[in-house]
Amino acid sequence: MRRVILLVLMLWALGFAGCSGDNGKQLFETAQFEEKQHNLEHAKQLYEEIAKKYPGGDYGKKAEERLATLKGGNGK
Repeated sequence: MRRVILLVLMLWALGFAGCSGDNGKQLFETAQFEEKQHNLEHAKQLYEEIAKKYPGGDYGKKAEERLATLKGGNGK
């Protein structure tokens, strides 16, 4: 019984470890979708959120680039 409990706890911990690996990809894809739908204000908000949450990551850098482009008036 003790082994079963230990196994369940290990699997539970691994499940949480997998969920915590969010690097901004899903949020970035949502921002891109909003941009394509011409919801530029919402896209900007999402890009700003990504840039704040993941400043050194790939998606943080991409979000900053998109923000610069959108704020510069170039929607594409």
